[in-house]
Amino acid sequence: MSKPKKDEKREYRIDMEVVVDAYSSDERAMGWYYYVSDECSFPFNAKCVKERRISPLKINAEVEVVATAPMEECEKELFVDINWEDRVLAVPLSQLTGIGVDNETQEIIEDWHYWFERGYKF
Repeated sequence: MSKPKKDEKREYRIDMEVVVDAYSSDERAMGWYYYVSDECSFPFNAKCVKERRISPLKINAEVEVVATAPMEECEKELFVDINWEDRVLAVPLSQLTGIGVDNETQEIIEDWHYWFERGYKF
């Protein structure tokens, strides 16, 4: 997948709302964690748009996202909890897109996809 074109408006929002005053990888991870945890409207429905080796989800699988995964799961990448079979499973937010979500939740998901696909790291 090619790197998305630089989006100055999105870059500014991420800099000012998500990673503002974050000088280390831990602080950037916390910024993203709280941005998603506090601003997304959980639960929401999502669809898998990308397979990952670390996740059992297949393309087009639909799931219910119930929360941001515990912080210790989000130290290198952002994970969300989904209801999966008979348990809660953490999967990468980068492989999901919202289904029928509110505008703010959609923007947050798109912000994470943009950050992740541009190759930015915590």
